[in-house]
Amino acid sequence: MSEATTIRARTASASGSTAGVTAQAGPSRRTDIAVRTLQIVLALFLAIPSAGPKLIGHSVAAESFDTIGFGDWFMYLTGALELAGAVALVIPILSGVSAIALIGLMIGAFITQMTVFDGENALTPVIFLVLFAVVARVRWHKTVELVALVRRRF
Repeated sequence: MSEATTIRARTASASGSTAGVTAQAGPSRRTDIAVRTLQIVLALFLAIPSAGPKLIGHSVAAESFDTIGFGDWFMYLTGALELAGAVALVIPILSGVSAIALIGLMIGAFITQMTVFDGENALTPVIFLVLFAVVARVRWHKTVELVALVRRRF
């Protein structure tokens, strides 16, 4: 790199020029499409086979939550959180925050699997946690955008 190029680069960064800076611009088109597809698949899984049985009070879900010891209210709450997370996961401005919240939900599911069910299905929440972490990382610019919107409102 020549000295003139270095000076131009320093001048551009000092003057606030954003030429060449893509950190806040978001992911590439290919990454965006891949992660959007992942979000849709995760949202469908959360909404139908995961939240669905909890929200309708299916006997298998009810038995699991009875084993946990919190009863039906916790089953319905968990189902509602999963459904809300699924919906928010496909809303662009909420996708990053939703993924972060769902990571928290998966941490709780992992702890429950390890302590109540002796680790029987402990790998499932770990796998979903990793997938939500990918979404949260790729959609970080949306989280920053949402925080900026909220700050301007208040």
